[in-house]
Amino acid sequence: MDAKDRQIIRELQKDGRLTNQELAERVNLSPSPCLRRVRNLESEGVIKGYTALVDQKAYGLPITVFVRVRLDRHGQDLITGFEAAVARIDQILDCFLLAGGDDYLLRVIVDSLEAYEDFMRRKLHAIPGIASIDTSFAYGVVKQTRVFPVST
Repeated sequence: MDAKDRQIIRELQKDGRLTNQELAERVNLSPSPCLRRVRNLESEGVIKGYTALVDQKAYGLPITVFVRVRLDRHGQDLITGFEAAVARIDQILDCFLLAGGDDYLLRVIVDSLEAYEDFMRRKLHAIPGIASIDTSFAYGVVKQTRVFPVST
């Protein structure tokens, strides 16, 4: 991947609905080479897909919660089971594997505190092998982007 591919990716991250003509103009290419590069990025799995960015409050899910999870042991079966369970829970949008004191960081969205309590009691607590859970509620967003930084 070269600098032109990265430029294409950044423009598509800013606006995934650009026509090929508009994209080509923004990255200083003619339409045919631009389309060829986009198709190559897609076939190589660099571009994984396209989606709509939706305002979670307008959608009805105004509460964002960050949940740090530590497992009670680190056997492969427990890790595989935890990760498979997390993958099935719709309220968990992101799950990051961490270095340090906690094992995972989850980003959870819900419509109310009651819904979060229900999520904790019926879904997260039901997963075997969790030693501790630490919750932080986000009360605002300072920055949120899907556009990658320019590499140096």
